[in-house]
Amino acid sequence: MTDTRDDNHTTGSGGSGTNEPSQPDEPDATNDTTPTAEADDEHAASTAEVETRPTDRSTEGPDLSSPEYYLNRELSELEFHRRVLHESQDDRNPLLERVRFLAIVTGNIDEFVRKRIGGLKQQIEAGVTDRSPDGRTPTEQWVEALATTRELLREQTACYHEEIRPALAAEGIRLVEYDELGTEERSHLREYFKTSVMPMLTPLTFDPSHPFPFISNQSLSLAVLTRADGRREPKFSRVKIPATRPRLIPVEEGSRYMLLERLVAANLDLLFPGVEVVDHAAFRVTRNAEVGRSEEVAEDLIETIEDVLREREFAMAVRLEVESGMPEIARKILVEQLDLDTREVFELDGPLDFSDFSTLVDLDRRSLKPDPWTPQPHPRFESLETTATDAMFAEIRRQDILLHHPYHSFTDTVQRFLDAAAIDPAVHALKITIYRTATDSKVIDSLIQAARNGKQVVVMVELKARFDERNNIEWAEKLEDEGIHVTYGTLDLKTHTKTALVVREEATGMSLYSHIGTGNYHSETAKGYTDLGLLTADSAIGRDLLHVFNSFTGHSDESAYEKLLIAPDNLRDDIIALIRQEATNASEGGTGRIIAKMNRLEDPAIIEELYRASRAGVEIDLLIRDICRLRPGIEGVSENIRVSSIVGQFLEHSRIFRFRNGGDWQCFIGSADWMTRNLDSRVEVVAPIEDPSICNYLREITEVGLADNRRRWKMRADGSYVQCRPGDEPIRSLQQTFMNRVVE
Repeated sequence: MTDTRDDNHTTGSGGSGTNEPSQPDEPDATNDTTPTAEADDEHAASTAEVETRPTDRSTEGPDLSSPEYYLNRELSELEFHRRVLHESQDDRNPLLERVRFLAIVTGNIDEFVRKRIGGLKQQIEAGVTDRSPDGRTPTEQWVEALATTRELLREQTACYHEEIRPALAAEGIRLVEYDELGTEERSHLREYFKTSVMPMLTPLTFDPSHPFPFISNQSLSLAVLTRADGRREPKFSRVKIPATRPRLIPVEEGSRYMLLERLVAANLDLLFPGVEVVDHAAFRVTRNAEVGRSEEVAEDLIETIEDVLREREFAMAVRLEVESGMPEIARKILVEQLDLDTREVFELDGPLDFSDFSTLVDLDRRSLKPDPWTPQPHPRFESLETTATDAMFAEIRRQDILLHHPYHSFTDTVQRFLDAAAIDPAVHALKITIYRTATDSKVIDSLIQAARNGKQVVVMVELKARFDERNNIEWAEKLEDEGIHVTYGTLDLKTHTKTALVVREEATGMSLYSHIGTGNYHSETAKGYTDLGLLTADSAIGRDLLHVFNSFTGHSDESAYEKLLIAPDNLRDDIIALIRQEATNASEGGTGRIIAKMNRLEDPAIIEELYRASRAGVEIDLLIRDICRLRPGIEGVSENIRVSSIVGQFLEHSRIFRFRNGGDWQCFIGSADWMTRNLDSRVEVVAPIEDPSICNYLREITEVGLADNRRRWKMRADGSYVQCRPGDEPIRSLQQTFMNRVVE
């Protein structure tokens, strides 16, 4: 990739980076040999004395691109799902919180199967044999991923039967079977079935005169075998369980529930009158989500996306889940008709699909839930009148503001910023990127209000946001109906950046106010995801964002950004330069230090640079929530790298990148993980943080995160994880620390 940095840039940054005050480096929070905060610089310096050769990219030393130094992407993601599953197994968590995580695991694995296993199957069918960085072919990855997924789902089912269900029963919340009910209760439920469920059921028989029915993605069904007229061979029928009815039917509100599929199964005689119901079992089909078309030949992107959505509905099956005990004849029919390999069949004790169990979390049982959290006003906004738009913009001009969600309220900060822009008479233009937003989005309302108030409004709506395509098409059409300038981005690049720009006329001329975030403009996820946002009146950042928005609307090709790190233009090169600078500092006898927090680390080139930095003596701490292909702690390769993962009440979603830079720390936040797709195939924005107080706040996030002994997991070299436990020490929790901090 061509280096597009301006000559005036500080080495390795998209601008001046940050001037973070001198400080001790953060400790790792385990009782291992990791240096303490006080000893960290000394340790790194002594390491550098031993490892003094210059940082070069020669063949000297181990081949850092060798497959042995890389973990498999699919298996690493499944390790993350295992950590999420542990939250449902951990009896330190309140019971209904454990139920919530049980439901989350189903959703996570469903998406993994659709996207990743589906994608691998597609590669296999296309004859792809290229090996991944860890040396596996698509077939090898597919086999291992299926086996590990099956193992995880069996663990999930065992957790439900052996831990969750008995614990719920002990609290008076029971999931009952039909044969456990009394006569009056059965009569009541049979009547409910007749009036509210049966009219929505359509039994579909498969035989020479009836084609095999289409089975939609992730729908729950019953395979029913019936026999009539004294025939020996039973007939196969499929009964789809309606998604429009509650899955958990209250038998006794708040205390006893019955699964809808169990109710349907108990009343099959009403669906198949006059014939013998021989057997039945639940099943569920998952279909591939990896359906795409070339945008280069698309005449209309919306039509192309709609075609993709239609194709996805009918995509190939990639998994079949069946209840234990399903008759062999039914299983055989499903496998043959869905064109599945037997390895794609998951036999589970049931129930299938725990996602609907999240409804139990809404029960009014305060003692079984974590303490509720209400996002708080930001102290910089708290004293401002809601309609005082001048005061808000003046406050941003006075000093940059860092927002930290869900500790700071999205509504009282980001939404308020957009509302102010919509009504302020001095604002002339409002520009924003939308990747995902809420169903009843107030963000969209603000944009419409701004347009109605005569302001120029430009919205970049990403139509290709996976599983939000339909919503985003509808938002785009609604905005266009209001006369708003809507663009769909750049061909073959997904716009993932979370940015907004306000153009305001002031006494000194036109001022630019920017919001650069790590999370979406989505008021609901902002309550459950930890994200950061920068509000700034920095004119250079504003000019850079203007170039970004112009590239969306006019397809300009700006490459010389003043401060921002932009993918796919300069972000990869700048991150590599920042890493190499730390390696140079360490190899020359100084101290190299890198601390980064992100969702995923996958890009082989970045990992290789981190390995080189480690070999040069750079101390590296990584907080990676999810996928990590890097192997820490390998002697001669990565012994100076430590990887941790935090899985907690909130989804860790923020990205923070900190580089010691000889003691003059450089610090960044933004939308990009260190993944190939983020660096090369998406539009991403990463911003330098120059305010010392904000730099200190970001330092505290990483420092507390690395000291977390309640929710943090430490990664081993083989890709497995061990949870950090407090022992006799006080409990230290990243998320609880910041909840406490904002209410003090």
